[in-house]
Amino acid sequence: MSSFSDIYKNRRALITGHNGFKGTWLTHWLQQLGATVSGISLPTITTPNHWGLLQPDVPSHLQDVRDADKIMALMHAEKPEVVFHMAAQPLVRRSYRDPLETLSTNIMGTANVLEACRLTPSVRAIVVVTTDKCYENIEQHRGYLEDDKLGGHDPYSASKAGAELVAASYRKSFFSATDTALLGTARAGNVIGGGDWSEDRILPDLARAFGAGRALPVRNRHAVRPWQHVLDPLAGYLLLAEGLAGPDATGLEAGFNFGPEPADQRSVGALVQ
Repeated sequence: MSSFSDIYKNRRALITGHNGFKGTWLTHWLQQLGATVSGISLPTITTPNHWGLLQPDVPSHLQDVRDADKIMALMHAEKPEVVFHMAAQPLVRRSYRDPLETLSTNIMGTANVLEACRLTPSVRAIVVVTTDKCYENIEQHRGYLEDDKLGGHDPYSASKAGAELVAASYRKSFFSATDTALLGTARAGNVIGGGDWSEDRILPDLARAFGAGRALPVRNRHAVRPWQHVLDPLAGYLLLAEGLAGPDATGLEAGFNFGPEPADQRSVGALVQ
């Protein structure tokens, strides 16, 4: 808590995807830091869900980010100073079932939010949250670096690479002058922790299997993943937004990976055990 001093106290923050797994935690954290928080998101789809358990007392706008006019109107009404764009279709297998939903939400939804930010004078800092799956997967042993090539074989990964390109375009075209908002992107993956009831994620799947007294098939137990607790990347997003909104944001208008040290990565099998 003390890491952020009073930077967020009485600041207006808007979170898209605020009622999701990470969004609920970020909403709660920003409230604890004294921020005035509002959110834009679709209705929750899991039972139980983290938002329903915490029930944060914030203005909550149930709106699809693909509706550009509605997003513009809400941005103008809330007049945020800091925007965290987290609304997304976040599941790989769902992207195979409905690729157009994934592409339109993650690419055009990002463009709609950034356009609304561009035309809202109060906005000073923007953090667009994507994923570490935005890189072209060339099966390399070392981790991917921020200047590695973007890409994606599946619709989800491709949509997140597209969101990064949209953000980079807006950064260079509209958010580079001294009197504009500053934009950074945050790339994190394999986030775990309390409050996640999503489909096709290893810990919620394990919990459901244990609760039902059945075994859980594991697709690739030898795969090594950069598991990280939800509060770790969220702390990174808060630090990035703090820097973007501060007096010296040199070098922060870029994309950043958030993840554990290589030595802290574990295999799927180890996590299951």
